[in-house]
Amino acid sequence: PNIKSAKKSVIVNNKEQTATSQETPLSRQLSKKANAAIESNAADKEVLVKAAVKKIDQASAKGLIHMNNAARKKSALVCKLNKA
Repeated sequence: PNIKSAKKSVIVNNKEQTATSQETPLSRQLSKKANAAIESNAADKEVLVKAAVKKIDQASAKGLIHMNNAARKKSALVCKLNKA
């Protein structure tokens, strides 16, 4: 890009893309670990669910996932934990 604002937007977009690509897989991994712990009735399932909920909240606060999507994921995890 030749225009100054276009150059700046390229830099900003790259920073945001890097943050998104690092943050989103972490919340997915924690959610999967929590689900696996609940299904296998592991001793640390509550700790894993708490960590997953925290990471989902952080992703929602940063705007990586929508607020309602985060609420749905947290609700599903906690309901599954309560049933187990």
